[in-house]
Amino acid sequence: MSQPVKKHSPCHSETSSTYTRPTNEMAVRVIPSGLTEDPRCSSRWSSIREHIREPAVEFFGTMVLVIFGCGGNCQVGLSSKTAVAANPKGEFLSLNLGWAVGIFMGVLVSGGISGGHVNPGVTLALASFRNFPWRKVPYYILAQTLGALCGSGIIYANYYHAINAYEGGSNICTISGTGGLFATYAADYMTSVSCFFSEFLASAMLIISILAATDKRNGPMPVWLPPATLFIAVLGIGLALSMETGAAINPARDLGPRILTAMVGYGKDVFTFRNQYWLWCPILGPILGMQVGGLAYVLLTSSEITRVGNKFSAAPQRLADTFPGPSRTPSDVNTV
Repeated sequence: MSQPVKKHSPCHSETSSTYTRPTNEMAVRVIPSGLTEDPRCSSRWSSIREHIREPAVEFFGTMVLVIFGCGGNCQVGLSSKTAVAANPKGEFLSLNLGWAVGIFMGVLVSGGISGGHVNPGVTLALASFRNFPWRKVPYYILAQTLGALCGSGIIYANYYHAINAYEGGSNICTISGTGGLFATYAADYMTSVSCFFSEFLASAMLIISILAATDKRNGPMPVWLPPATLFIAVLGIGLALSMETGAAINPARDLGPRILTAMVGYGKDVFTFRNQYWLWCPILGPILGMQVGGLAYVLLTSSEITRVGNKFSAAPQRLADTFPGPSRTPSDVNTV
């Protein structure tokens, strides 16, 4: 005969690791499953988790991206000075590999839950061309920006002493010295139009790569394909299109670290640089570039286009996110 079941608090489970008591196989069978977990607690936690887990993994994925990317910038840039390292610890290719690894890992860790956007420009483009819900866009963008801010903060803390050695003192913070290791700044010879076009072009190439990698008409989509495609695309963009502006191609990747540098002593110059360069180049450039790139992909690769409201759709297939969402299976998802 099984032991009588003890009363417990509403949120406490008999299976919790808080305490244990002897039991046997028969006892496990006869105790009703409803007594092991209060439905109210389960429902409450499930509701909270359902609302926060997608923005949370976007935060985490973007943080991972920036840790690898800005970390690579710092290691290569700071080690170029003998006060920091006896020999340089990398070169231009190393910088781009850092960002490529960052985007691969960031998308891989977040893709199965949120779709692995880690980029406000991608989120907006997928809302326009892949039926990503517009109501989720603000939460994703906020989470991505905060993730980039935290990721850059972690890297700043890690390289704090190396940054001071490079700058020549703990109270010296210059954009020309170490500010560019976190946010992007255009070369002096670039005009405003040229800066915008460089970001616009690079971002259009990025979204076209994403849409192509998630297009079911190109063949089966293994789970590793989107992050692998992004690895190649970001590496290629870095090698071909980053010399002039640093190829932000991600508003959160630039704004988060830029806010961090303003907080730690670089001052308002990070925002006043070249008449609010931070807004019209690394934010508006990628957003508009991805909108145009996404539209071009849809128009040029789809055999039949219909316009419903403010969205372009490729008939007869439905539009979907980068990754199948948690409530969908691959067989339920069709892409443009």
